Amino acid sequence: MELGLKGKRAIVMAASRGLGYASALGLAREGCRLMICSRDRARIDAAAAAIRQETGAEVTALVADVSTAAEAQRLVDEAVSAYGGLEIVVHNAGGPPAGETLAMTDDQWQKAFEQNLLSFTRIVGAAAPEMRKAGYGRVLTIASSSIKQPIPNLALSNALRAGVWGVAKTLSRELAPQGILVNVIAPGRIDTERIAELDHINAQKNGKSVEDVRKASLASIPIGRLGRPEELANLVVFLASAAGSYITGQAIMVDGAAGNAL
Repeated sequence: MELGLKGKRAIVMAASRGLGYASALGLAREGCRLMICSRDRARIDAAAAAIRQETGAEVTALVADVSTAAEAQRLVDEAVSAYGGLEIVVHNAGGPPAGETLAMTDDQWQKAFEQNLLSFTRIVGAAAPEMRKAGYGRVLTIASSSIKQPIPNLALSNALRAGVWGVAKTLSRELAPQGILVNVIAPGRIDTERIAELDHINAQKNGKSVEDVRKASLASIPIGRLGRPEELANLVVFLASAAGSYITGQAIMVDGAAGNAL
C-alpha cells in the first residue's frame, strides 16, 4: 500500500522512549521528516541519533515541556523553521502519577491537567494554521484504554485521558472542513517502561510480587500477551497517511481485546 508519507513533516512528542519513540521510528521509516521532543536532552538526542541511523530520515531533536502554551508554540515554530511546514502531529504525554481519586492533591490534579489535556489543545492550536497552509492535516493523540474503561488506581489518568478524548471528538468536527483529521489511539497494556513502572506500583500496593501482577495482567488479555510498541506505531503511521483520509473523530483501541466496553 502506498501511504504517501514521504517528505511529510511531523512532530512527535515525548519521543525519547516507549510509544512516542516507536511512533517516530514508524513515521521515519515511511520517509517523514521529524521534529521529536522530550524534557530530557540526553534521551531525546539519543533517540534522534538512533532513528537517523536506522532509517536515514531527517530528524531534529528538541527539548520542550509542552505543558505550557509558549513551549507548544515554540515546538511548532521550530518544526516549521527546520522543514518549511507541518502536516502531522502525534501528541503524547507521560502518564500522571498513580493513585486513588481522593489521595490526589490539588497540585497533582493541576499538573496532570496541564501535562495531559492542555498540552493537547495547545499543540493543536499552534499546529492547525500550519496544517491549513500545507493543505494536509493529521492530529493523533496517544491516550489510554481508560477512555473506555477506567483503570483502578489511575484516577488522574482516567479523568484527563477521557477529557482529551472529549476534546479530540469536538475538534474532529470543527477541523474536518479544513482538511485536518483528528483521532485518538488508546493503548492497553503495551510492553513499555510505563507498564513496568505501573506493575511495580501495583505489586507494592497489593502486597504481591511483580511476577504475580504480570501473570494476572496477561491472563486478562484474550490475545495472551502484551502488545509491542511497533504494533501501536503501525496504527499511527496508517492514520497519519493518505490511506486514512476518511477516518476522523475516532478512538481506536490497541489492547488485544482486553477491554470489554463498546
